[in-house]
Amino acid sequence: MRQSRTAAGACSLLLAAACAFADPATAQVAPVATGYVALGDSYSAGVGAGDYLSSGKECKRSARAYPVLWAETHGPSSFTFAACNGARTTDVLADQLGHLGPRTGLVTLTAGGSDSGFGSVMTTCALGGDTRCLSALSGARTAMDGTLAHNLDRLYTAIRERAPAARVVVLGYPHLYHLRGTCRLGLADRDRAAVNDAVDHLNAVIAMSAAGHGFTFADVTAAFAGHEICSASPWLRGVDVLAITESYHPTAPGQSLGYLPALTRAS
Repeated sequence: MRQSRTAAGACSLLLAAACAFADPATAQVAPVATGYVALGDSYSAGVGAGDYLSSGKECKRSARAYPVLWAETHGPSSFTFAACNGARTTDVLADQLGHLGPRTGLVTLTAGGSDSGFGSVMTTCALGGDTRCLSALSGARTAMDGTLAHNLDRLYTAIRERAPAARVVVLGYPHLYHLRGTCRLGLADRDRAAVNDAVDHLNAVIAMSAAGHGFTFADVTAAFAGHEICSASPWLRGVDVLAITESYHPTAPGQSLGYLPALTRAS
């Protein structure tokens, strides 16, 4: 009996020693981060591309949006399509980050266009003439440098906290206008150039903030070159009075041939 107790005690000591010297990585295996979460505004939701999903109709999420196309091609372990029409950075922060977690391996987003008031700016430029257009664009640039930069910092910080293992790809916005093209309802050349310059400024603010958080910025301006509004083969919708919210948004080819390749290269 004494020998049995002695043997049992020795086994217990050996087991305790084995546990004490075990590799912490084998003691508690971290979850594999292979899920994909698509955040952002109307450009990520796919507004303008058609074929809208029945769920979350108010967000106008399209089956032809680049997040859906990427997920279909790459087969992540899970896919959450949280992007929503009209979302500002504060909306993404408040309403979309609950989908992130330790198993999230990829996060993509477009955010900042709505914060800059580009919708109202474009209305002003289309209807208000040169002076009002340039003034509205100047105000948008001021907002980009101030409020937007601050809000992006808050959003990116929260994304990293919620998804510590994820690769985060922030996609930019394309130039809206082809400068040498013609349109029925197009702006004057000076205004078109000013709009594109404002987009460049927006992308620069977004890229700088993304880099500061270790995120990848994917520029899409080169992909859309020659396919802007007023070009012979546009991948962006011009003014559509019958579907006004789809104006100035990528078409299905803009999503599949513009945004999807940019994400594929970056991810």
